[in-house]
Amino acid sequence: MNPTTERPHLLVVATGMRLFREYILRSIAPQYRIHMFLHAEPTWEKEYIEAWTVLDSTLDADALVAAAQKLHAEQPIDGVLCWDEARILQTAHVAAALGLPGGDVEMVNRCRDKHLTRTALAEHGVPQPESVLVDTVDEALVTAEKLGYPVILKPRALAASLGVVKVNSADELRANWAFAHDTTVPEAPHYDVKVLVEEFADGYEISIDSAVLSGQVTPFCLARKEIGYPPYAEEIGHFVDAADPLLADEQLFQVLVDAHAAIAFTDGVTHTEIMMTADGPKVIEINARIGGDMIPYLGLQATGADPGLAAAAVATGRTPELVPDRTMVGGVRFFYVDENDTVLDSVEFDPTDLPGTIDQLVPLMEAGQTTSPPPVGTLWGRIAYATVVATSLDDCRAGLDAAEKALRWSGKVKAKEPEEAAS
Repeated sequence: MNPTTERPHLLVVATGMRLFREYILRSIAPQYRIHMFLHAEPTWEKEYIEAWTVLDSTLDADALVAAAQKLHAEQPIDGVLCWDEARILQTAHVAAALGLPGGDVEMVNRCRDKHLTRTALAEHGVPQPESVLVDTVDEALVTAEKLGYPVILKPRALAASLGVVKVNSADELRANWAFAHDTTVPEAPHYDVKVLVEEFADGYEISIDSAVLSGQVTPFCLARKEIGYPPYAEEIGHFVDAADPLLADEQLFQVLVDAHAAIAFTDGVTHTEIMMTADGPKVIEINARIGGDMIPYLGLQATGADPGLAAAAVATGRTPELVPDRTMVGGVRFFYVDENDTVLDSVEFDPTDLPGTIDQLVPLMEAGQTTSPPPVGTLWGRIAYATVVATSLDDCRAGLDAAEKALRWSGKVKAKEPEEAAS
């Protein structure tokens, strides 16, 4: 830690969307001096940060390292933090160059590249679905026959269940191959071989956010995932229950610890997705960042354990203080339009007669924007979300149901061009 100040100097790389990530900065700012690297002048971030550097790109690891070294020479940096999936690997390069926690590039890459994750877990016998990296649809068909249908097709290095699809037969695999193979997002890494064919793990999916310091894994948020739009794996909501019985599941947490040991994850925050099956927990993936979709925010509201402060602490080599001070249930639900290519006229919530459990009602799109439901729309197709904090899971669900009924949106399907209609 910089001895000249009481508050550690924390470098944060990018921010992500304000409506999904502001809560992290809000938590960190009072206890850390934040310098931010961005690709454009900050706007809303200025309330929380002390200084910033605008770079041509925050995806260029060499440029990030050079800028960080210059800053470090002028004002020593105590830690580097990033919660943007597209930039976590570049941030690891910065931490490595400065000799700070989280500076193990290969460690982070073992999370970023799901094939490397699977390989490391298999070498250490950690329970997981069998997984095979394939290059062509023909290889996928052969692999699926060996594994037995149904199987999961999954991109090698995306997040938020993008490009993930369950197929029950060879015909379905052929029909969905392009979805898994070609789905991408801006700033995603490119691999020549980029599709995994995986054994289908039947059960229900959870996620666990953990703070890791010197190999010590401290879980702080367990969420149950709501999936919609089958056979696709769109994440349409999450619940965090401070009294979830899974928190007492010793087998689950042993698998969590073993998974981190297998990928040699020593310092940072992780978001681990696990399928709870009849044969026990099986690891689906490990992400080297704090969870998205407002999951850690729900944990903060349900338990009082602050995810932003936990992330900042381990980034600066400090023991995270994760002491729950409440027992509540938090939930989030995401909303979509009904048809592809819907041009929105309005998106709003009617606040009349809503229960007191409503926490946030957040429109994500404005009039004039065009959107689609999954699988075309994916997480960028969401038009709004609601969060609820209640004393029970039933009350939490009831609050989200009320929020869904209160959502008012209107729009019309975009007229197709003549050549589109003909096809």
